Amino acid sequence: MKSFLGRRMLLGLVTILATTFLVHIALYLAPGDPIDVLTAGKPTTPERLEALRAQYHLDDPFLTRYFSWLGGVFQGDLGQSVAFNADVSLLMGPRVPTTLLLVGSAFIMIMVFGLSLGIVAALRGGVIDTATMATATLLSAIPAFVSSFVLINVFALQLGWFPAIGIGDGTPIDTARHLVLPSVALALGAGAFVARTTRASVRTELGRDHVATATVRGIPRRLVTSRHVLRNGLLPILSIAGLLLAGLIVGTAFVEQAFAIEGLGKLLVTAARQQDLAVVQAVTLILVVAFVLLNILVDILYWYLDPRVRSEEA
Repeated sequence: MKSFLGRRMLLGLVTILATTFLVHIALYLAPGDPIDVLTAGKPTTPERLEALRAQYHLDDPFLTRYFSWLGGVFQGDLGQSVAFNADVSLLMGPRVPTTLLLVGSAFIMIMVFGLSLGIVAALRGGVIDTATMATATLLSAIPAFVSSFVLINVFALQLGWFPAIGIGDGTPIDTARHLVLPSVALALGAGAFVARTTRASVRTELGRDHVATATVRGIPRRLVTSRHVLRNGLLPILSIAGLLLAGLIVGTAFVEQAFAIEGLGKLLVTAARQQDLAVVQAVTLILVVAFVLLNILVDILYWYLDPRVRSEEA
């Protein structure tokens, strides 16, 4: 187990460093100048421009800027935002819980509805199977930003069932009402993918020899389904759960923009438009670290639940 975990952690560290380095390259080569954001496009004296460049290290060499930022991260300093003129940690602090709440509620929707539809389609078959998979295929083809605008137009503007802007006043009930539409928009495509994957996995397990043997021996169908079919059929869902959760964190960029939610996704989009390197690097770091940790957690759970993985590692 120690060697298994060690390899996963080393691979995760390499992934984090490589991703932040590539983002740094992309922003460094992007057209435009962050100094335009600082001066708001107004005429400025050469001395003032030089002072601003020195303050934000804009004239430092590429590698110097990257390793300076990396050193600050290890000391708990995420840098200073050019666009917001504030400490990056202070900008991200109140936005992290909002994004986590949105992602968590969307993930619950995905698991509940995706697994339920997939299991029902696999076990019932026939018209139910066909209709469920056709619906899942249609939903999986709709991008999150398209579903966001449709949900806002139908359920917020026309029907008035749910609010379309912000996260609410902080009370649990109001927050839940505000989260319904953005969570659904975020969950639709991934939920359809889980439904299709679950259906395929359960159908495969239904055709296994040990399932047929248990049925012939007279074991009740309910026990065969719960002990042999679902238990093994849902293992592949565990392996993709971490990827789905990490994908939801990235997908919040579109949904938070559409619903005017002040989360990490919206902050990332705003910072990228204004070439705010410190903010983009910090948000990217949070997203990649979350992705790596979730996948390590899934690998550990899979190692415990699937004896075949343990035998391969032995």
